[in-house]
Amino acid sequence: MHRRQFLCSISAAGALITLPSFSSSDQKNSVEDLPALEGKLTLYLGRGEGGLYENVLTAIESRNRNLELNIRRGPTAALANAIVAESKAGVQRADLFWAVDSGAIGLMNAEGLSQPIPQDLLSQLKPKFRYTNWAPITGRIRTIPFNTTRIKSTDIPNDIMSLPESGLSIGWAPAYASFQSFVTAMRIIEGEDATSDWLRRVKKTAKSYAGELSVVMGVERGEIDIGFANHYYCLRLKAGKPEATVDLAFTKNDAGCLVNVSGVVALSDKDLSTNFIRYLHTLEVQSYLAHEAYEIPLIEGIAQPHGIPPLDSISPPQIDLTRLSDLNPTLELMRKTGVL
Repeated sequence: MHRRQFLCSISAAGALITLPSFSSSDQKNSVEDLPALEGKLTLYLGRGEGGLYENVLTAIESRNRNLELNIRRGPTAALANAIVAESKAGVQRADLFWAVDSGAIGLMNAEGLSQPIPQDLLSQLKPKFRYTNWAPITGRIRTIPFNTTRIKSTDIPNDIMSLPESGLSIGWAPAYASFQSFVTAMRIIEGEDATSDWLRRVKKTAKSYAGELSVVMGVERGEIDIGFANHYYCLRLKAGKPEATVDLAFTKNDAGCLVNVSGVVALSDKDLSTNFIRYLHTLEVQSYLAHEAYEIPLIEGIAQPHGIPPLDSISPPQIDLTRLSDLNPTLELMRKTGVL
């Protein structure tokens, strides 16, 4: 399904599109089964995904004419800090917070601001992604994009900690939020000393980029052998350039194959907040984000984007994703090692 088809279907029918590749019996999570959204709702939306989240919100508003949706947009971390500051001032402006990174949601939990998620909503999620006080929306895997004309996947160690000594040229984007979450996971799993040592070893030869899409493009151009990036940057590049000489490799049981998520947390106990989250878990929205953003659906029975292996075939580390909110020690460590 393409973005234009998705939006045209809204204007034509006033509803989210139902994908023709699914039979009606498969649509237990369809928007057709949900109650109408009515009333005022304030959503804080973390920027990301090139406007695709905005398309989802437009679709929901088009279907629910009596919904008064007020959206505050900004970087995920800045919005999380704003919510905490407002709470400490005795003010609650946001009913919902849709974050592109689970670490920011962890901050909501740590401050006791998140509301419980109903069990029937949680049960739709894959078992590893069920949390009491927030709802994951889509997943993203940390990967090792590599240039297929320069090296083979078998040339890449499956241990992230040994990559600096692999002899491969490496690209990274240290200032990028996803990379910093990855380093936070490494710090939690491996410890500060090992993480600090790893950063110093990579820094000796790594080429820096402004963002992870740039890392993947650098790999494809042959500037570097490998890089560090979320999976969808490679898939998006190959969607626009099928002949691109880049593919994905995965490490095992370490931060190098961390499965992180975008997610939503209810900050008010309105039924309207919970019902809005239900829309984000529908077949239509989950399938749209898989097709257009190349993110991984976390609802059972919805196909993931082509080009990555099934989640149960890789070996991500077992980690409570909300612990990724502990970012300040990571930033301090990255500054001390000269990475930032």
